[in-house]
Amino acid sequence: MDVATPTAENPLPTFDIVDTYRRILVSDPNLTMPVAAIEALVEALAHSNVSTIAETLQLLERHTNILKASTPNPISLSAGTDLFQRYMVATLNRPTSFGGLASAHLGPSDDFRAIRNHLLSSGRLFVERAKASREKIASFGRQFLRDGATVLTNGGSRVVGALLKRAAESSSMRFKVIYVLSPSASSDSLEGQQTVAELRAHNVPVATIPDSAVAYSLGQVDMVIVGAEGVVESGGIISRLGTYQMGLLAKSKGKPFYVVAESHKFVRLYPLGQFDLPIEQNVLDFKVGDEGRVTSDEGIFDMNFASKCSGMTLEDAVDFTPPDLISGIITESGVLTPSAVSEELIKIWF
Repeated sequence: MDVATPTAENPLPTFDIVDTYRRILVSDPNLTMPVAAIEALVEALAHSNVSTIAETLQLLERHTNILKASTPNPISLSAGTDLFQRYMVATLNRPTSFGGLASAHLGPSDDFRAIRNHLLSSGRLFVERAKASREKIASFGRQFLRDGATVLTNGGSRVVGALLKRAAESSSMRFKVIYVLSPSASSDSLEGQQTVAELRAHNVPVATIPDSAVAYSLGQVDMVIVGAEGVVESGGIISRLGTYQMGLLAKSKGKPFYVVAESHKFVRLYPLGQFDLPIEQNVLDFKVGDEGRVTSDEGIFDMNFASKCSGMTLEDAVDFTPPDLISGIITESGVLTPSAVSEELIKIWF
């Protein structure tokens, strides 16, 4: 039986973009969601037999939509994949021996094969730069730490962990860390516990606290450093639930609140508040009567509090921290004020 030539609408039947994405994430625990998604898109392009530029862009868009639909919180994934698609279009538009997008009209298949190889090479270069951005931020951001400072952070951010570990390796700096950790066994909590262990192994004094102790601890804090799942157009950030209250408390006490984030997490969103995020989070689940409640010797507990809501648990929930609470955003390119984020997005997209 003849096998149809794979196209953007009908890609190779053996390639599963979601399975590839999850395999990449599992194979390298240090990868962020957007970088893993971009790597999966590069693999999708490598496994396809598309024969025109239009089909190539359709293939990337189709797989991107599948990836977004496969996760309950696609914000950071969307930022990376959308930026990657824009990068690929810019690569095609860039003056090269292929003549930019005019090459879409080239006839011989050998000509498109050269273009396809060029796109694959550019895609892999994009991935390598995205991976290297964390170390650049760590090298640059450690300059914000002062000798003798106490840093407050919350669990799970790999780029924050890289920054603190890079600072810990410096023999000329001594600092302490107050780490906010969730009592649950979520991935953020486990990654935070690993960072705590590594910092303590470098002789950095670390105290771990729950969310409820943030206000209590601020009297000992010199600065707050957090990561982000997405940096939005206003200069605010979307990050794990509890980051917003850390920003509010830091502002009330006059403590600088820094965000460290790779540029591939800049996302074209403009939320005005907590309930404008493009994901469904049933954080406030109003009930009446005794539904979902159980009584024990220690009190009454809402059993639905940690239940899954539309595929998400509250451990995975995020909130929006507005730009007026943020002192600066540290990226691999330097430090941005929140008001400069929109200009940066304009440079990227236009």
